[in-house]
Amino acid sequence: MRRFIFMCLLALGTMGQVSAQGMPVYDNTNFITLGKQILEAAKQTENLIKTVEFMRQQKERIEKVSNVVKQLKAVRELARNNERLFDAVRNDVRHILNSPYIKSEEITRVSQSFENIIENSLEDLDFVQQILSSDYLKMTDAERAEVLKERETRSKEMVSEIERKTKRYKDIIYYREMQDKINNRATNY
Repeated sequence: MRRFIFMCLLALGTMGQVSAQGMPVYDNTNFITLGKQILEAAKQTENLIKTVEFMRQQKERIEKVSNVVKQLKAVRELARNNERLFDAVRNDVRHILNSPYIKSEEITRVSQSFENIIENSLEDLDFVQQILSSDYLKMTDAERAEVLKERETRSKEMVSEIERKTKRYKDIIYYREMQDKINNRATNY
């Protein structure tokens, strides 16, 4: 009976403190799924990095093409301006120099003023050719486009200068022609 009481006390004494220590149960399918998800995320990240790199390269290419297009537009505008210069000089200067109202000492001055503008225009064309044909001073496309834009602006100024001088000389011719008509009119009073 002692033994029975001892067992009862032991059972009552340990009831409040009894806790079962067991082996934890792991579900292996969750680990496999987690591993697969991590691998898939790594692949997606790698693809995103490749896409970002590809986009950066495409952006650089687009910028290069954009700069080349700017250069071509500037060169085309420069060529148009120079063509207008040469046409104005060829047609208008011939008309001015052949006019009987331009004095002989003015002919050389008129010729030289137009000749200087044409020489500057030719120098600009030579400079543009150097810029485009060689790797002039290791310029970037943007710097080259900027220089071409400056030359384009300069050629526009030359065109306006030619037009202004042509107008001035035509006005002088018109004025002298009118003066001649007034001086040589027949008076019937």
